[in-house]
Amino acid sequence: MSSKNKTEVLIDGKIYTLSGYESEEYLQRVATYINNKLAELKKLDGYARLSQELKSILLELNVADDYFKAKNQVEMVEEELAQKDQELYDLKHELISTQIKLEDAAKELKALKEQATEYQKQIVKLETELGK
Repeated sequence: MSSKNKTEVLIDGKIYTLSGYESEEYLQRVATYINNKLAELKKLDGYARLSQELKSILLELNVADDYFKAKNQVEMVEEELAQKDQELYDLKHELISTQIKLEDAAKELKALKEQATEYQKQIVKLETELGK
């Protein structure tokens, strides 16, 4: 099991200590994400006049929105992957079926060639007998 990491991050001008089993780089990325969200919100008209509680709710709603959009995108990618897996499975089955047909056709061709050789031998034999 990984050891717990502790790192200091700067969020909205304040230093916080985050800890977790994730890497320090990951914890910094989380802080950067929150800072970017806050920067987006601060650009909105009227944001500065909101109470701290409403600012927090707005941040939480935006983070939740990003989460659900990302989750939906992951589900769509997983569905697409499942479809591609099914297509690959179907193509493999089609390939195997075609290979079997090809092998059967090759066997039949070989048998027909052998039969043709036998017929040629019989023709030569019959022509020889007729020529006597």
